[in-house]
Amino acid sequence: MATATKNKLTVRPLHDKIIVRRDEADDRTDSGIYLPEASKDKPKTGTIEAVGDGKLNTETGERIPLTLNKGDRVIFTSYAGTEIKLNDDELLIMAEDEILAVID
Repeated sequence: MATATKNKLTVRPLHDKIIVRRDEADDRTDSGIYLPEASKDKPKTGTIEAVGDGKLNTETGERIPLTLNKGDRVIFTSYAGTEIKLNDDELLIMAEDEILAVID
């Protein structure tokens, strides 16, 4: 649910969706060469900021809880999610299925 509070917007993911803050892109190569903004690859890792309440089991009507939790560091697919800008933060909203692994 999105609510406005003194120009501050909050978002709650629905069902099996999660919100991820993507990690910062490296600004230089391993050998120390600085990269221009246009040539930086977007990282495929991030930290989960919020999780939905789970997928609906159509047979029983109960929610199947997600296996991910807020604060988990994850690896996701290259084209995962939908990018949103929220209070000057760039976040991704994606389905739990788009997560490949949890980083321990």
